[in-house]
Amino acid sequence: MNNHITFHPSHEGIVSICNQDTTICKLINHIGPLTLKTNENHLEALVMSIIGQQLSAKAASTIRQRVKMLCSEITPERVLRTPIENFRNAGVSRTKIEFIFDLCKKVHSNEISFANFHSQENETVINSLTSVKGIGKWTAEMFLIFSLGRLNVLSLGDAGLQRATKWLYQLDDRPKNKYMEEVSINWHPYYSIVSLYLWESIDLGFVDHFPTIEDVNEK
Repeated sequence: MNNHITFHPSHEGIVSICNQDTTICKLINHIGPLTLKTNENHLEALVMSIIGQQLSAKAASTIRQRVKMLCSEITPERVLRTPIENFRNAGVSRTKIEFIFDLCKKVHSNEISFANFHSQENETVINSLTSVKGIGKWTAEMFLIFSLGRLNVLSLGDAGLQRATKWLYQLDDRPKNKYMEEVSINWHPYYSIVSLYLWESIDLGFVDHFPTIEDVNEK
């Protein structure tokens, strides 16, 4: 099941961000409303995330569709009943099959309980998910945003967010790409909303084709 939240100018998160940070507000105003679409089939979201690791978008999409057809519905029981060779024939590597099976076994045994996630803090969810082979902190953070719909998630290690932040705030080079730490204090507690706009600034070509946000606004 999919759900969505649209961030209009009157959304409390947008109002809060713009009241605290005029720079990101310029980007928000230029892009306009964005919608966060969430996948509430949590197991499917994680399986699809594992499949997509280190693949092009096109290759990942093809393999994901094959796996959905193979299993009909992504449940622990269906995945674990499916022969490994069937996944191999769908294009899933043996390493990723191991990761997917580890996830499904933990969900099946209730070692990982998606039902409990909704009442747990972000770090608790991250710690639970990263106990699975093949799921790192970044994947867990994306799950918080795009499956649980959490608005207070900031992935400091995301290369795209670092690059967009450096561009938007015209920051000098920082050791270890630490561009968000000093400006993100103004985004609290709506880090995920800001992240969506920063990612969108890359997708729209702003970061690569315009020196500053003022140049975008003058277009």
